[in-house]
Amino acid sequence: MCRTSLWGVAGFLGCAYFAWISYGHITSNEFDWPHDLWLGITYLVWIVLLGTLALDTRCLRERLFFGLLLTNFFIGLGLTFWSGVTEPDVRTARIATCALWALAAAVSLTTVGRAGKSQK
Repeated sequence: MCRTSLWGVAGFLGCAYFAWISYGHITSNEFDWPHDLWLGITYLVWIVLLGTLALDTRCLRERLFFGLLLTNFFIGLGLTFWSGVTEPDVRTARIATCALWALAAAVSLTTVGRAGKSQK
């Protein structure tokens, strides 16, 4: 991302989309959470992938971006395997993840226009 502006824009678009989806859940009062094994496995795959990408970069902005995504996916994983989660807890988690998606979108934009200027 720090070396190619296109990835910063792609990260922004993806995170902005997920922030919008999360915002839609909040405004529609949709505070249920699926407790599906395959969803949990999907979260684990994404966590491994993002963790690997975070370890592979030397750019602080990328590490921050991947850290925000990892936090979001760990929250999702936790809620997926927490079968007794209450509606107020899911509401709080949805608000937090919406904020994290929006913050990750903003952080991804910090890499745009700075290709080749990555700091170690």
